[in-house]
Amino acid sequence: MLKNNESLNRFRSLFEQEKEKFLSSQSKLGEQLAVMPEEMMDEVDFTALNLEQQMRLRLRAREGMYFRKVEEALERIKNGTFGHCESCEEEIEAKRLEARPTTTLCFACKTASERSEQIHIDGHRSKSQAARRFA
Repeated sequence: MLKNNESLNRFRSLFEQEKEKFLSSQSKLGEQLAVMPEEMMDEVDFTALNLEQQMRLRLRAREGMYFRKVEEALERIKNGTFGHCESCEEEIEAKRLEARPTTTLCFACKTASERSEQIHIDGHRSKSQAARRFA
C-alpha cells in the first residue's frame, strides 16, 4: 500500500494538518487556563474552576502525546520506515494504518504486546480494554 507516493503524501498531509490543529489549539488552551479574580467568588466556584482546569491540563497532556506521535510518524515518512512494524519490520496492514495512522506495530505484534501487558509484574490485571479481550 505505501509503496506509492500518493499514499505517503496523503498520510504526510494528514499529519501536517493534525500538527497545525495542535499548534493553534495550544495557544487557545493557554488563554482558557487564565484565572480572573472575579471567577473565584466562593469555594464552590473555586472548586468548579479547579476541576475544569485539571480537565483542560489532562487534555493538553493527551494532545501533547498525540503531537509527539504525529511528529514521529512524519519522521518515519521522511526516513522511509513509515508503515513498517517496528517489531517484526513487516508492512503494517492498510486497514490498520487507515484506522490508526500513528501506529508503529502491525496487528499481530500489537496483539502480542497487549497479551504480555495483561498481567503486570505485581500480579494486577491491566485496565486496558484490549488486554481484557484476550484474557
